[in-house]
Amino acid sequence: MPLTQSGVIKQEVKLPKGAWLAVALLFIIAALNFLDRTTITTMRSSIIDAMPMSDTQFGLLTSAFLWTYGLLSPFAGFLADRFRRSHVILVSLFVWSAVTWLTAYSTTFEQLLVSRILMGISEACYIPAALALIADYHQGSTRSFATGIHWIGIMVGSSVGFLGGWIAEKHDWHIVFIIFGIIGVVYSLVAAFFLRDAPQERIIVVSKKTENKINFFEGIKDLLSRGPFILLVIYAGLFGVVGWLITGWLPTYYKEHFNLSQGIAGLYATGYLYPASIIGLLFGGFWADRWTRTNPRGRIFVPVIGLCIATPSVFLASNTDILPLAVFWFMIYAFTVVFTQSNLMPILCMVADPRYRATGYGLLNLFGTVTAGFGLFTGGVLRDMKVDLSSMFQFAALILLICAVLLFLVKSRTKTNDR
Repeated sequence: MPLTQSGVIKQEVKLPKGAWLAVALLFIIAALNFLDRTTITTMRSSIIDAMPMSDTQFGLLTSAFLWTYGLLSPFAGFLADRFRRSHVILVSLFVWSAVTWLTAYSTTFEQLLVSRILMGISEACYIPAALALIADYHQGSTRSFATGIHWIGIMVGSSVGFLGGWIAEKHDWHIVFIIFGIIGVVYSLVAAFFLRDAPQERIIVVSKKTENKINFFEGIKDLLSRGPFILLVIYAGLFGVVGWLITGWLPTYYKEHFNLSQGIAGLYATGYLYPASIIGLLFGGFWADRWTRTNPRGRIFVPVIGLCIATPSVFLASNTDILPLAVFWFMIYAFTVVFTQSNLMPILCMVADPRYRATGYGLLNLFGTVTAGFGLFTGGVLRDMKVDLSSMFQFAALILLICAVLLFLVKSRTKTNDR
């Protein structure tokens, strides 16, 4: 058998039947997941006109979702470790789609708030379970690429969220929730015939002694006792600040710095970045898988390199008065920063007990979500203090560099155990 550069025997793992079918099914579910969660923000005017509320109340609808989603993510991930991942995914899809459908019949702010909390509970179960299921199926040189494809589904769902606002403007906001809810409920029933867990022989077992002992608190204790996982937690928290700070304030930066209209600024902030990110997800996943064939640390090196490129890109983009240059550098940022998304779960598989992969990702989700809200809030506070967005983006670039260092340290402390 051929050897890797580190002297480890290289053995290609044959994919089981249904490995790519699972990715295809999850791609659509991921799109529905983010479409349903973001649609409400695109219908703000229509909802407030029909159901008068303050901006604080409307903001609370999104905050309540994020708080619930983040706080429950570790336990939701544990459910995917304890029970069949496919069942957790399908139940999650059915419930959040049903909640979306029922949201159409809300008549008060309080009812809308309850629906968003229920949405947070049901959607929290999806991503940890989905990424863990992909990792179960793809244990060889397709893991990062398959993960990247799933993240593209998430981006597609986010990018078509404007459909909610368009339909609400032309017809009524209630019908948006009815349509999207019914689509999700029907798809959950269809997917139930095809989505399955990976064959049992694909699931890595630590030992026969611990094989069936899955405990939430023991899992949290085990994860937090691992130095490399602690580094990933810190990384996820810092990365959440940067991602939402740049994404949330980029349209405003284009509008104010280059004197653009709101519509054009929004186009530059999303229309150019999403395609670059989609290509980056595929490239980052493919490159990491190829590199891992000869070096087991390849899945860590690729996102580290991506972050090292993203750092000066953000700095240069926020230090130019030439619009095409700013767009170009932010596209480079969008292309390289997502290398981490394709590889975070594969990296987690290298440092976490295989029994607690979904739980571990749930913990990362918790810290990433909490700090994301902090990043958006801090941006607003700094704006009130007359700090310009260029300075904030330069600070974000520094945090990206710290994230790269954290991932590199994970590399130096991790044993090769993902094969």
